[in-house]
Amino acid sequence: MKIYLVGGAIRDKLLKINVKDKDWVVVGSDIQSMLKLGFKLVGKDFPVFLHPTTYEEYALARTEYKNGHGYKGFKYYSTPFISLKEDLFRRDLTINAIAQDNLGNFYDPYNGLKDIKKRILRHVSSSFKDDPLRVLRVARFAAKLKYLNFKIHDSTLELMKIMSNSGELLYLKPERIWKETYLALKSNHPHIFFQILKKCNALSIIFPEINQLYGIPAPVKWHPEIDTGIHTMLTLKIISQLTKNVSTRFAALCHDLGKGLTPKKLWPRHPGHGIAGIPLIKKLCKKLKIPNNYKILSLLAAKIHDIIHDIYNQKPIDILNIYNIIDAWRKPERVEQIALISEADARGRLTLESLEYKQGKYFINMYKYISTLDIKNIINNFNLKGININKKIQKERIKLIKYFLKLKN
Repeated sequence: MKIYLVGGAIRDKLLKINVKDKDWVVVGSDIQSMLKLGFKLVGKDFPVFLHPTTYEEYALARTEYKNGHGYKGFKYYSTPFISLKEDLFRRDLTINAIAQDNLGNFYDPYNGLKDIKKRILRHVSSSFKDDPLRVLRVARFAAKLKYLNFKIHDSTLELMKIMSNSGELLYLKPERIWKETYLALKSNHPHIFFQILKKCNALSIIFPEINQLYGIPAPVKWHPEIDTGIHTMLTLKIISQLTKNVSTRFAALCHDLGKGLTPKKLWPRHPGHGIAGIPLIKKLCKKLKIPNNYKILSLLAAKIHDIIHDIYNQKPIDILNIYNIIDAWRKPERVEQIALISEADARGRLTLESLEYKQGKYFINMYKYISTLDIKNIINNFNLKGININKKIQKERIKLIKYFLKLKN
């Protein structure tokens, strides 16, 4: 029996990325032998074990073949006679198909070390196309490793197009799509993920709501880039520079979905696009089983992001209404989230990326000022009950907003 470290741990170590998880492959063993050594069997579809002390994953060397649709349409074959080379052959990218023994020696039959050096994302073999999830995985790796100048090899991108056009992506489970999307949104360049999906014809299948935005014009006065799809990617790029919070990034991605429903006769204007986007956001979140807090923030951002642009001209009652709508008093973090999304929207335009967005800070500082109101004092010192308490609080908040506006004018 021989044990090798494989996959992402080797890749990340070579790229000087913090290694979080280690995966191991076991050659020359079987299930019974592993159990006798104290390993715990956890794999449902193929033999994967947890180490008795480190709890790291150890998988028996295996081969696989396509036997149906989607990423689950596989049959796995594992015996003590399967070689390390055969096991690595089934992996997605050459940079993930490197093994290392306990002496530190690399086993690299598919030139992954060379591709790491050249910063290339390249498929190991034509069997890559058997697993449709790999289209999303490669797009996600492209986003994750963009800062290291990794690029997808032309042959791999061509294979991804073939996979997208085959109909196989339709069989992907929502949970798997969201997992890859979530990991992409966590990266430094999540817009690359969606751009790659667009490039290989997968965006129209996985995210038709976003794909629909491409080719839809916006007024050149406000949007030098003109195309709403391009604007959406620029917005995602900016928001990712402003915050690492994934729910905020996702909400920024969805902020203009309503423009995909604007009748052509109204182009390039998009009146009411924020409200129009609400059903699309709900549908997308339901389809991919996206967490509820992501959905709520996205709905709020769609409704409000344009209003923040015009915050200086809003009436005190309307400003208070914004804070009430986002439930800022119980969810204060939403104030900054909405401000950042509006900033990303304003700066996510060609030639305007360095724009100083004062409205966001204004919106945040006004909230901080209003939050100085002593609610307990109102409850304890005024003889009020029920709804009258809330009316008094709202009245006092209006006074503070008016005073804040005087101080700033």
